Amino acid sequence: MVITGGGSGAIRELLVVPGGSRVLLEAIIPYAPEALTRWLGADPEQFCSPATARAMAMRAFERAVSYRATRPAVAGSGHAGIAAAAAIELGFGCTASLATDRPKRGPHRVHLAWQTASATAAYSLELVKGARARDEEETLVSRLVLNALAEAVNVPQRVSLPLRSGEEISRSIVHAPDSWQQLFCGARTSVYHGPTRTASATPRAVFPGAFNPRHHGHRRMQAIAAARLGVPVEHEIAIVSVDKAPLDFLDLESRAGQFSADEALWFTRAATFVEKSRLFPNATFVVGADTVTRIGDPRYYGNYVARRDEALTAIAAAGCRFLVFGRKVGQSFATLDDLDLPPALAAMCVGVPAEEFRDDISSTELRHAAVG
Repeated sequence: MVITGGGSGAIRELLVVPGGSRVLLEAIIPYAPEALTRWLGADPEQFCSPATARAMAMRAFERAVSYRATRPAVAGSGHAGIAAAAAIELGFGCTASLATDRPKRGPHRVHLAWQTASATAAYSLELVKGARARDEEETLVSRLVLNALAEAVNVPQRVSLPLRSGEEISRSIVHAPDSWQQLFCGARTSVYHGPTRTASATPRAVFPGAFNPRHHGHRRMQAIAAARLGVPVEHEIAIVSVDKAPLDFLDLESRAGQFSADEALWFTRAATFVEKSRLFPNATFVVGADTVTRIGDPRYYGNYVARRDEALTAIAAAGCRFLVFGRKVGQSFATLDDLDLPPALAAMCVGVPAEEFRDDISSTELRHAAVG
């Protein structure tokens, strides 16, 4: 369990019951912002948000799995809750913004999530501001945590929640199909969504991205790339990253929902372009100028130029190339011609001029606008 502060009373409630050690592996309270950043591996876009709660739960799930090799087998128990909890590995995250010793401009709210190998669940609640003292808000959030845990491990009982008029818990859950579960645990390296294709067919044009969210700039890039290359463009979303928690099943469902049934989409475990080139040999990758800059930057290879050059050699050996679209960088728009790339990378690149494509919108800006 990882709880940023509000709701941490649930930890005590679990541990005052005899046998708690058979349920709880570890509880962590990253109370300071820098502590939560360290737990997540990167600065969250918001410290109290549904996305942050889910990322916390994912990191907690990874931590729980890491104990698997050293954890002794759990003996059978007559307690339904303990028996159910022992049957799965579960990560839980909770982040809340509650009453404090100074006025808060924003709402009092809580977001929590749990993650298993087969499901992702998320809950949110906005509290009536000023209706409770801090300890009362803490009691409510702790009870909400316990109820969410009970649902996660199939315990039917619930504790009462003293909700006020207008307070309503929103809940989302995705039970993943087998293919997603196999991708999640590493049994598969890719999962395909889209129109029927022959098993031996490999994509000739691949558009990698997070698509969080997908926007009109992405669609224009897809159309221009398809016309230039003369082949359909297939999209790829990597569920793992070098510096972020893996995408969860709610992420996969929402990202997949942005593509129509006749568009090809791959979910993969290819965090780097070396891995992508192995999955999609002889493909042309559709990328922005910012992405191709990172591919050539030694900082992304531990500041080792030799590692960077080995990666570029591997990508070239796989027969892959890059179609590079301009992107807004700072206050200017940069195209391939504006970049200082290693010669080995530049030799694999073809640029799209600004006269053919210019779009300054970004997914990050759209996300900030949605919450701002």
